[in-house]
Amino acid sequence: MAVSDSIANMLTVIRNAIGVRKDTVDLPATKLNEQILGIMKKDGYIEDVRLLKDNKQGVLKVYLKYDGKKPVISGLKRISKSGLRVYVKNDEIPRVLSGLGTAIISTSKGIVDDKEARQLNIGGEVLCYVW
Repeated sequence: MAVSDSIANMLTVIRNAIGVRKDTVDLPATKLNEQILGIMKKDGYIEDVRLLKDNKQGVLKVYLKYDGKKPVISGLKRISKSGLRVYVKNDEIPRVLSGLGTAIISTSKGIVDDKEARQLNIGGEVLCYVW
């Protein structure tokens, strides 16, 4: 089955895996998913991401992170959807949970988190929130 929104699919698979306390989850490999998961790894929300090659598009194996029995990720939310795109200017970049969470933004400099977008002083499309 073809997925029309790979980011929403990725967030839903991770959210469901955390709900049942899985250690790993497999996702279809896309460059966008790989960049978003790289930011989540850099910010400490997931343990690791590995690209597994197969004869098709590949698989991203995501190792989820837990603090004892509690998951590090307490929430994931898709912001900009295919039916309603959400763009922000450089001075309107959102703060997730007063800076405790992360907004992942697609900019002209690539996929960055909200802190890096503020440093670069650029806006873009808000893809999702992670907290």
